Amino acid sequence: MLKSIKSFPAKHPIWSALLLFMMIYASLLIFIIDWAFYDIDRIDPGGFLTEEVSPDGEYTVKTYLNNGGATVDYAILGVLYFNDSKKKPRNIYWQYETEQGEIHWQDADTVVINGVSIEVPKGKYDYRHP
Repeated sequence: MLKSIKSFPAKHPIWSALLLFMMIYASLLIFIIDWAFYDIDRIDPGGFLTEEVSPDGEYTVKTYLNNGGATVDYAILGVLYFNDSKKKPRNIYWQYETEQGEIHWQDADTVVINGVSIEVPKGKYDYRHP
């Protein structure tokens, strides 16, 4: 069985090239869809709502009210800022159909935004992926 799999490309070069092309095309299509529709790092902040600094002063989380326009409801974007370093801010919270951005810190590495607990700096919450 293994020998026949290894010899398939040699016996069928056109089918092998077509299969490889289709796999690359599908991977690229999945990446583009994810980037265009599901990546919260691409969302621009809207109007500033509130901010809270972590207990140790290492992070600041700010929330913004994002107005999607006439046909889309408001959403809240939470952005994590790194106070003592040159790191780029990260979007860590995205919630649709809400207009409040309540923030409080449980400890130095856990922030709660509108009742959703997020471990910083790596964690994030996106309502589309509960």
